[in-house]
Amino acid sequence: MMKLTLLILMTKKKPYYHNNWKEYKDAPDKFFLPLQFDELMSWKVGGWELPSSVSCIIRENNYVTGKVTEHVYSRTSDAKNKALAIMEAGESEFTVCTRDAVHQVYPEMGEDYDYDEEDYERA
Repeated sequence: MMKLTLLILMTKKKPYYHNNWKEYKDAPDKFFLPLQFDELMSWKVGGWELPSSVSCIIRENNYVTGKVTEHVYSRTSDAKNKALAIMEAGESEFTVCTRDAVHQVYPEMGEDYDYDEEDYERA
């Protein structure tokens, strides 16, 4: 009986939710407000907001597996532990988003990494 119930649960498809993209595509231009690029950047990129239940979001881009994963934390200490674990592994770059700032963190380059020191001195 239990195997039958498990089989039924495993074969059940997720429901399809229709979207209304055709209605937006067919809508006349006058329905949409014009928006300058600078306004868009400050509104969508610079104007992020996290819900009160979220302390930090970490988006990890793993170079080895090619996977991008997102981790959401309600406690700052958990987010710090995850960031330290990612840095110790040294396989990923990650972005940390808090209520105050967004930071991009890259893995440390090895000794065999070839770079031009003059480029860094000018920056």
